[in-house]
This record gives sequence, C-alpha cells and structure tokens, in this order.
Amino acid sequence: MRNKTLVILWAAAYCLCAALSFFPSPEGAQHKALVLLALLFFLPGGILLYRAIRAGNRVICRRIRLLSACSLALTVLAIIGNFLTYSASASAGMVMHILLVLVSVPMVCGQVWVISLFLWACLLLTSHRYLRSAGNAC
Repeated sequence: MRNKTLVILWAAAYCLCAALSFFPSPEGAQHKALVLLALLFFLPGGILLYRAIRAGNRVICRRIRLLSACSLALTVLAIIGNFLTYSASASAGMVMHILLVLVSVPMVCGQVWVISLFLWACLLLTSHRYLRSAGNAC
C-alpha cells in the first residue's frame, strides 16, 4: 500500500470519526464498534510513521509530529474552552463542543478519551525521538 493511499485512508477515518462523534451516547455493540474505530483511526498514521522512520523520511516524520502536537494542544484548549462556557449560552457550548470534536478526532467518537490522547502522544513522541536522534530536532 502506498503512502498516498494511507494518507487518504487516514483522512477518511478522520471524516468518519468526526461524523460519528455527533451521535448520542451509543451503548452495547455500537459503543464497542466506535471504540474499535477510534483505535483503527491511528493505524494509517502509525504505518506512515513506521515507514518514514525505516526510510529515513524526515518530512513525513515532521508532518506527523506537527499533526499530533497540534491535535493534543488544540484538544487541551478546546477542553478548557468547554469548561469556560459552562455558564454561557447553549449555543456557545455547542460551538465549543463542535470545535472539540473537530480538533480531537477520534477522542469523542471512541468515548474513551485516554486512549485517543495516549495514541496521539505516542505518535508525537515517536516522531520527535526519531527526528532528534537523526540530528534534526526542529
């Protein structure tokens, strides 16, 4: 499978997870399927990073590092924003929730937030460690 195909699969998984994040609290088999989907979301990115490290491709490693750092940082900001809109209007809360869903995919979709945050952190630290060991820690 080519890298371009993996990028397209990752983008499609992003769209699917973002869309499924807006469904009300699923239970039973639906919940398990969403958790599995949230885990599978990281598969294309992990394969891309693995291939990039094996091939010495710093460009892909930098992109994955930037993407994961942005996702983690924006997720923290969106969570704080959600807390700050507690006493605001319902529409302000909805806007902040939508922003949280979009920047933290697949966290809300999988509903087990720690898994998503952990896997984004794994991508971030693995790519950063490789770039640092390759002498390019920009």
